[in-house]
Amino acid sequence: MQVFPLYSNQYAEWRRRSGLIFSLREEAEPPPERLLQAVWFHQRVQRDRLRTTDGQAVRVLHPGFWNREAGPDFRGAMIQLDGDAPRTGDVELDLRSADWRAHRHDTNPNFRNVVLHVVWEGAKTTDQPTLALDSALDAPLEELALWLGSESAKSYPLDLLGQCCAPLRGLAAERLEELLRQAAFIRLQAKAAQFQARARDAGWEQALWEGLFRALGYKQNFWPMQRLAELRARLCPDGARPDLLPLQARLLGTGGLLPEELTRTQTSADTYLRRLWDNWWRERAAFEDCVLPRTLWKFSGLRPANHPQRRLALAAHWLANGQLPALLENWCARSLEPAEQPNALLEAFQVTQDEFWSRHWTLRSRPMAHSQPLLGATRVTDLAANVVLPWLWIRAVEGKNERLRQEMERRYFSWPAAEDNAVLRLARQRLLGGSSPRATPNAAAQQGLLQIVKDFCENSNALCADCRFPELVRRWPVA
Repeated sequence: MQVFPLYSNQYAEWRRRSGLIFSLREEAEPPPERLLQAVWFHQRVQRDRLRTTDGQAVRVLHPGFWNREAGPDFRGAMIQLDGDAPRTGDVELDLRSADWRAHRHDTNPNFRNVVLHVVWEGAKTTDQPTLALDSALDAPLEELALWLGSESAKSYPLDLLGQCCAPLRGLAAERLEELLRQAAFIRLQAKAAQFQARARDAGWEQALWEGLFRALGYKQNFWPMQRLAELRARLCPDGARPDLLPLQARLLGTGGLLPEELTRTQTSADTYLRRLWDNWWRERAAFEDCVLPRTLWKFSGLRPANHPQRRLALAAHWLANGQLPALLENWCARSLEPAEQPNALLEAFQVTQDEFWSRHWTLRSRPMAHSQPLLGATRVTDLAANVVLPWLWIRAVEGKNERLRQEMERRYFSWPAAEDNAVLRLARQRLLGGSSPRATPNAAAQQGLLQIVKDFCENSNALCADCRFPELVRRWPVA
């Protein structure tokens, strides 16, 4: 094979010095892990010559979806070894095979679904099949390092687009908007039905509190937050107006999130923690039967502002005040223009300064230089789309209040876009053929795209096997 000659000039040197490309001095030197990840994602390998370290032929039916969060590097890959049936699972990339244990993947439950361990070099040291890439690349490392800075390396591989991408891109803009709108309405109804079902057993306010706690937990801590909300009647009985600090101690203690030891280096954190324990010691026995194990919580990949300790401190403010449901109903009844809706809702959720949490992310973090609100404007959009509007909408439906139902729908479909996330980015790339957020200009469009992923992508595989959605889009509106 003829190797493409690499020429150096002053601009190439500027790129290297600026960190825009990697400099590989010797081929014996392991490449950066980011380069290996790009090589795997774009399959810059000799695909017909891949073999595991113990000699099994490897067919990569799909390399998986690049995971930018904690856990394995690629999710949902499809791998076939020799003549075995294809396996669906995760792929982890490391520079050396020994890194599997060195990085403690062997004891991390996030890695239990790994079906292939891809390394730069090394023999098999795990229970998973191991594929070494040091002799399987389709080009020299220096050439691949140069390719990494190109547009083709940054773009989504065309052969990994979903089968629905072509028919979706063929829709006129207004038709795509209508499709996302219809899917978003289904999502609104589904969330509303969950509130309705829970309200039959526990009442509308309890259903609301559980929805709010779930939203504060994000996807990592959805269930422990749900459990604490289910305990609300014990932690903060209706009609009771507990002081804020004892309620924060009760939530953090029941959640298993109070550290056993002081920091010994941060006076403000230690003073506050002592006050929490002073309250929790007096009540611990009363709640001992429902204290959550700390292992139930997930902390990896969380932004500091989303740490469950800080989110529970915020929830304690809401519970102690006791007026949040009434404030939301008042927001619902107000006449608001679309541009006014988010700020007005933020006012209902926002709390006054907290002497500790306004300047700390966690119980062990150093004080922040400037005070930060306990709830940001971007999070309010998530609360609106996933909790507040579905809860208010279904109450209007049950109460046969047509005017209010239509108003909640108007707010839902006019709400500004939420903060972007990994699921939305992947969905836009695979389904819409582009990563620009302009494809989903408001929160409802985002919700509609997420609903399509839930209904179709999550019920198929990386190859879109047996997925009816592409054909349904082609036939729409006939289908």
